[in-house]
Amino acid sequence: MDDNNHIHYMQQALALARGVLGTTAPNPAVGCVLVKNGRIIGKGATGAGGRPHAETQALLNAKSEDPSGATAYITLEPCCHYGKTPPCADALINAGISTCVVALTDPNPKVSGGGLRMLAKAGIDIIEGICEQEAREINQGFFMTQTKNRPWVTLKLATSLDGKIACANGHSQWITSPKSRDYAHKLRSTHDAILVGVGTIIADNPALTCRLAGHEDRSPVRVILDANLETPASSQILTDGNPTWIYTTLAQPNTAITDYISLDPHKLDKILLDLASRGITRLLVEGGHRVATSFLQSGLVDELIWIRAPIIIGGDGMDAIGNLNHEAVDECPQLTLKERFVMDEDVAEVYGGIY
Repeated sequence: MDDNNHIHYMQQALALARGVLGTTAPNPAVGCVLVKNGRIIGKGATGAGGRPHAETQALLNAKSEDPSGATAYITLEPCCHYGKTPPCADALINAGISTCVVALTDPNPKVSGGGLRMLAKAGIDIIEGICEQEAREINQGFFMTQTKNRPWVTLKLATSLDGKIACANGHSQWITSPKSRDYAHKLRSTHDAILVGVGTIIADNPALTCRLAGHEDRSPVRVILDANLETPASSQILTDGNPTWIYTTLAQPNTAITDYISLDPHKLDKILLDLASRGITRLLVEGGHRVATSFLQSGLVDELIWIRAPIIIGGDGMDAIGNLNHEAVDECPQLTLKERFVMDEDVAEVYGGIY
């Protein structure tokens, strides 16, 4: 089979992985497609919470089809260790798979090439590197937890053309279009957690859930940075039944609020380490001026999504980003434009390579 066919089937496996992004933490989002005699006989993706794994799902979905002699297209190397489930490499071997096409190896030290070695030892042909970059981008959060022990951080800003998030009196609804707001909800559905500061909670009483039709069950964990635990107990973020974690400097606050974590919210590096320990691989930062500035100052933004609406608020408006205290242009974050698209009359830009 030539590379074009390999790419064709791997693209379908990647689509399966994208479809479950934001639901599989702490595990990666993986897609698997089984092909035999030029026909797809089974498909699978990682289940909610990371189990079952994509490979076992694809084998199960093959149903009455005999997978022996089939080719498995998998977006990440099959696991080779016993965790809460048996190794997927064993499942593929026992099913009689003849060829395994893998986008990239697993950075987890418990796997990291071991799954491919198991398959090769069993006589299965291995083809690596098909659509590797796309597979890496899908699981950049999982890779970040394995290499830097913190989540992938996406900072999302929605502003006027002149970079304002609100008028001088704080009024901000709505700067961007309905289509842009739908896009923001889609972003929430693909992240494990969403973070804001307590100022946003007090000012707007937001839900921070995903309210996109068909994705209502994919709301992220809400994370609030609240040094003095000023979040009102009546806030909908604390009363709607969805998980919320509040980081505070107070060790034993005198409050009815129970969803707090005693960890200084000003120490963002420690916050990210703690979030990773709780299984968060992808963090969406939607905070206001102070939170956005703090993350940029700390060099902890991996991706910036900036949505600009065709309005001008003026110099008395509230800036999206505060002082970063750079004294020379070459000290400033140097961004790489990855994507630009239009939603109604708004323009969205996705930047990487920030630090």
